Amino acid sequence: MKLSEILSHDAIISQLCSDTRDGAIQELLEVLLAADQLSSQGYRQILQALLEREANGSTGFGKGVAVPHCQHRAVKKTALAIGRSTKGLDFNALDKAPVYSVLLLLSPANDHDRHLQAMELVFGNLQRPGFRNALRQASSPKAVLELIAGTEGSEAN
Repeated sequence: MKLSEILSHDAIISQLCSDTRDGAIQELLEVLLAADQLSSQGYRQILQALLEREANGSTGFGKGVAVPHCQHRAVKKTALAIGRSTKGLDFNALDKAPVYSVLLLLSPANDHDRHLQAMELVFGNLQRPGFRNALRQASSPKAVLELIAGTEGSEAN
């Protein structure tokens, strides 16, 4: 599995409009809906599941990054959306620092292995300071796609 396989080119927001955690999650979910990565019938249920997940424990793991995620029966295939905030968002992150990059990951409820594989892939990349910094600086969807292509190209070597 590669990031480029789960990230829709239409699911990248280079400047989130929202200045809140919940608003950012909703924006990213809406971009996945617009990119035909999920159905409108499951939208509200998935949003509720994501917000409940945040209420149970922040997905802001620190270092300026958050990865809201859930598995849900209304999700048909693993999908990723990426949003960037230049101001920073309060995600109640573990390090209490603002979040500048939000990666929203959705997976079908019955595909635990693929969800774990996608989580490992996302977190593996986010553990690298160079990737985090480049993602935070990526001011366009094209820049995000080029970063991911470059990362995947270097993994092949």
